[in-house]
Formats: sequence, structure tokens, C-alpha cells
Amino acid sequence: MKIIESKPDMHEYSLRRRGEGNSVGLVPTMGALHQGHLSLVRKARQECDFLVVSVFVNPTQFGPGEDLEKYPRTFEADRRACEELGVDVLFAPSNDEMYPAGPETYVVQEHLTKVLEGASRPTHFRGVLTVVLKLLNIVVPHAAYFGQKDYQQSVVVRRMAADLDVPVEIRVLPTVREEDGLAMSSRNKYLSPEQRDQAACLYESLRLCGDLFARGERNAQKIKTELQARIDKAPLARIDYVEIVKPNTLQPAETVESGDVALVAVFFGTTRLIDNVILS
Repeated sequence: MKIIESKPDMHEYSLRRRGEGNSVGLVPTMGALHQGHLSLVRKARQECDFLVVSVFVNPTQFGPGEDLEKYPRTFEADRRACEELGVDVLFAPSNDEMYPAGPETYVVQEHLTKVLEGASRPTHFRGVLTVVLKLLNIVVPHAAYFGQKDYQQSVVVRRMAADLDVPVEIRVLPTVREEDGLAMSSRNKYLSPEQRDQAACLYESLRLCGDLFARGERNAQKIKTELQARIDKAPLARIDYVEIVKPNTLQPAETVESGDVALVAVFFGTTRLIDNVILS
């Protein structure tokens, strides 16, 4: 496996592989790789001739007071995991390499980023979309791989690629979970043992949501009330939002239909976790 830190070197290397007729895949990450990330790597390895995994803790997607400084950085473990899975290139640029003159130009989406995560973290998605577009321009992949856990991110990235005519397929793969259902996340490491036990309420509430839908309940407010009540049983949980939305517009659903998405964001102490389920 090759480790590349330079944008021009990464771009030239990837273009050369494309010119040889290889399909190029990209798995963009902020490191601290867990089995959720690695499931994307495995799928991309199956589907692509040449595979790039990027590791870059992107400062522009963290808001004031968020966890940029303490975000877990485990580069050696990440490198070993990528090597074991047959990754061709680990792209690991520095902040100065990615933003040599400082970040002043951003990708801003008008509507999809104003709700849910965007309402709670107003500058988050401009940072996400900016760094994703930069990575797509640098690596020039045929396909880029994202996880369903960050559902809104997958929607806004897919819309950006379509709106800006980026010739890439955005692949979104299912959430990978712990044994008790908690979605795998790099931020799970922040939880105390008691918080970790109670965090299982996120998936339990989403399963309840799915069960209610399967039994014929279609009133979104009734389902959300039950979902919230289940989370409220966990004394350490503090709800940021509970919502059911339409899959492509992210607008709130009143009457729930198959394909609508239930999403939650919940604090345990200062740690904020998100999860979702597609209703069917």
C-alpha cells in the first residue's frame, strides 16, 4: 500500500490508473476507522480496480466548541487496517496541504442543509461539501462510498455531485451496528460505561418506529411521540431532534410512507450521537 500526502501526487497517480483502464474507488474518512468504515472499504475493494482511502480530520466541518481537538486520531491503526484489506493508496494530507491559503471558498447548499444536522450545526455541511468536492477533484474516482448512518450527509453529497456535474457515483451502504444495535461511530469512544449502556436506546427507539409503521401506523406525530418516549426512558439521554422526513427532500412527513426516514440526534453528556432507519 502506498501512502500519499501531496494533492498533486495523489491526482497524478489516480489519473494514471484511470488511464490504464482501471476503475477508481474512494472511501473518504476522518480516520479512527471502525467496522463501519471497513465495511465500505471491503465493498469498494470488491467493486473497484484501484482503491483510495482518505484520512483527513477536516477542520471546516467542526463548529465552535465542537470536538475537533479531541477527535480520535489513530493513524497507525488505520494504516494497518487499510493495508490488511488491500487498499492501494492511503491519502493522508495535512491541513496545510488541503487548505494552503486557509479555507475561504466553500460549497454551500441552499435547502437540504438547513434542517436536522444543519439546524443544530449551521456551518457543518458547508465544510463537509467543500472537503468532499476537493477529495473528488483530487482523486477523480468513478465511485465514492458513504455510510447510511450519516443519512443527511449522503443526501446532500449526492445532490451536490448532481448539481455540479461531478462524474462520480455516490454509493451509500447500510449502517454497521454493535451487538446491542448502537450504530458504530468514532465518537462512541467518548461514552462512559453507563452512557454506553443507555445509548442503545437510539436503535431501540428506531426499531419501535419501524414496528409501529409495520403495524399500520401512518401518523408521523404519533410515531415520533412514541420514539421520543422510548429515548426519554434513558435518564442520561438528551434529545436534540427526533424527526421523520421524506427521503430526497428531507422535509417533514405528516403521513408516513414506505421509504420515509426516521432520524434521531441525542446527547449523552457532551457526546452527540445520530442514527436513522428507512421505513419499509
